Amino acid sequence: MEHFIVSARKYRPTQFKDVVGQQSITNTLENAIENNHLAQALLFTGPRGVGKTTCARILAKKINQDGTEQKDEDFAFNIFELDAASNNSVDDIRNLIDQVRIPPQVGNYKVYIIDEVHMLSSAAFNAFLKTLEEPPKHAIFILATTEKHKIIPTILSRCQIFDFRRITVNDIKGHLADVATSEGIEAEDDALHVIAQKADGALRDALSIFDRVVSFSGKTMTREAVTENLNVLDYAYYFEITDLLLENNIPKTLVSFNAILAKGFDGHHFIMGLASHFRDLLVCKNEETIALLEVGEQVKTMYFEQSRKTNVRFLISGIDIANTCDLKYKTSRNQRLLVELCLLELASLTAMVEKKNLVGS
Repeated sequence: MEHFIVSARKYRPTQFKDVVGQQSITNTLENAIENNHLAQALLFTGPRGVGKTTCARILAKKINQDGTEQKDEDFAFNIFELDAASNNSVDDIRNLIDQVRIPPQVGNYKVYIIDEVHMLSSAAFNAFLKTLEEPPKHAIFILATTEKHKIIPTILSRCQIFDFRRITVNDIKGHLADVATSEGIEAEDDALHVIAQKADGALRDALSIFDRVVSFSGKTMTREAVTENLNVLDYAYYFEITDLLLENNIPKTLVSFNAILAKGFDGHHFIMGLASHFRDLLVCKNEETIALLEVGEQVKTMYFEQSRKTNVRFLISGIDIANTCDLKYKTSRNQRLLVELCLLELASLTAMVEKKNLVGS
């Protein structure tokens, strides 16, 4: 059996231009290298899976290239990676400082990538201060962390800080589409969109989910397969529930909610999703806010059609009622009843409006 390599490793970028969703940072680093304006201590901070370590490795390789190296040269002897989560003592940092003094045998720079740097102990941070402020000319330090607030100010003041942002749903979806094409997988646009949303801005998570769904569905990836495998509430449920609420059909609404619970979905997750669904219908009402609708092309049409059936007052009231239910959910002793009461209230909204109109006439 051929050895399987996960997509997050197989498609890890080797050049700055291939890094997804961090254009401003990669441009800044490339310009700093070209203009010989690169700081010796850099701090890469941001959520997990957005490209901090990848950018550090690309930078480490790029600054050692002078045009004479072989095409596949990775400068492995010049790059030192330290996991601060398991090497966080003063002795570990002292060993690192001793290594720093020795110049590189190949290339111009020795690059030290310290991952999860916020895990270093206070004593280790203090031992590191002087070296970080005045490193030898051949040394570059790249610190990476997901929790910048845990790093002491004296370290922060000695580093050039790069804040990596969460990757947008569209950027993740585009990258997944490229991976799917490379792997010979037919993937629906909406299927990739669900994965991108589930990843919550982390490309590594998206690729891990992608691998998992491919193992489940094979060479054809549909939205139904993704929602089933990830146990995600499909858009179809929210469209159906909203139609029933607009018809004031309380019995069928409660039956549909019961079917959702029977499939193992959480009532809290459902009510948060319903509030988001109302919000998406609301942004369809105005051309200026349509760009805020982050859904696939197929589902976008469904949103536009349903938004025509609703009025702004119903949607704003619906968001408020669902949000109130969301806030009360954790403290409620009868959580199912709380959600059902919320649905009763939502189903009564348009009936109340119609009643007022009849009285007024």
